Amino acid sequence: MAKTTIACPQCKQPVAADIRRLFDLREDPQAKQILLSGAYNLIECPNCGFRGQAPQPIVYHDPENELLLTFFPPELNVSVPQQEQMVGPMIKRVMDGLPQEQRKAYLFKPETMLTRQRLVERILEEDGITPEMLKAQQDRLNFLQRLASISPEARAEVIRQEETLVDEELLMILQRLIQSASMSGEEESVQVLARLQQEILENTDFGREVLEQAQEQQAAIKALEEAGKKGLTRQALLDLIVDAADSEVRLVTLVSMARGGLDYSFFQMLSDRIQAAEGAERDKLTALRENLLEMTHEIDEAIKEQEDLAGQLLDEIIKQDNIEEATMQALPSINEIFLEVLRKRIQLARKEEDQAQLDKLQKITNTIQKISAPGANIELIETLIQAEDESAIDAILNENGDEITDDFMQFLMNLLNQTQQQEGRQATAEKLQKIYRRALRFTMKRNLESEG
Repeated sequence: MAKTTIACPQCKQPVAADIRRLFDLREDPQAKQILLSGAYNLIECPNCGFRGQAPQPIVYHDPENELLLTFFPPELNVSVPQQEQMVGPMIKRVMDGLPQEQRKAYLFKPETMLTRQRLVERILEEDGITPEMLKAQQDRLNFLQRLASISPEARAEVIRQEETLVDEELLMILQRLIQSASMSGEEESVQVLARLQQEILENTDFGREVLEQAQEQQAAIKALEEAGKKGLTRQALLDLIVDAADSEVRLVTLVSMARGGLDYSFFQMLSDRIQAAEGAERDKLTALRENLLEMTHEIDEAIKEQEDLAGQLLDEIIKQDNIEEATMQALPSINEIFLEVLRKRIQLARKEEDQAQLDKLQKITNTIQKISAPGANIELIETLIQAEDESAIDAILNENGDEITDDFMQFLMNLLNQTQQQEGRQATAEKLQKIYRRALRFTMKRNLESEG
């Protein structure tokens, strides 16, 4: 977002800041969360030291709920005619962005909110938020706004005073805000929110518990990666899982990442170990087996549900006249499972020689690759899967060496993990495993040559 020069609310000296006045959910699905959080239009005056929110006119648009709201902070002291002149271009921008058939009557009668509190309440009313829920959420938002407006030295004490507000909901709000600000290019807001998040985690019991869980997750991931470097066998996986049995976080992390390895042979090995054990150790391993069976069942059910949802989303995108635009709008819901469903559809279309369907799917693929995280090269992965043998895989890797980046390797590993967790995908998982090993060998060889 380009910097705008405004007058400091306190000393009236010019200050460069990221200023946002239009919050249109059609343009930015995260606009609601940003507005509700108050983490916008934050400034720090180098002249007088003022920290806080710069008063600015606001236009909020929610097309789904047919809501168009305007708000002018009283401290601006703007007359009604001036207000209309200021919001007019923003409302025109809202209307210009809508197809003709979606330009409904509510757009010509924007609701004027007299206070910032009323603006928040009106937005949340459309989501069925009860007064109790509203108060709880508002308390958290006020807490975040207060933290953002005070000096870093004073934050730790304020956090301790308001520790009862620190819970999973607050951290989820913060994380969404950080992601939204990052996607919008608001680097200053990202830095402020990230600092707040770290200070909240470090200065509260709940936060320290979250940090401890994160450390447990990282330890499990590191252990799995180290085992993978040596060649992850079922025996090695069983040893890791048995060692992690006393830590629910580590156990869940290992099972979710290595679901494909927890097959019939794995459980047979675990049963053999149970039979060989005695007393408390046997009871512990038996309880672990029951826990693992329940966890893998839940994972399989969740993956199946996500695959169904991904398939429905893909069907909806394909139906649209403008597939590229529909794909862009669906980006928040696109994940590795969606990409795998997309890959399977591409493979099926090629097999059935359905060129019309293939062209639509390719449009989706191209759109995702243009704006998604680096590494999501679906077409290259598809080409590698079609390779007949290891020499063909090596040839493709050599031809596309510039594409074999760390991000590509991470994406390939994630796709492999997802495939291993799905029943009936053993052949594809084995092929992806072979591709990953050849790609890893390719990158290691390239690194050694560059160092030489």
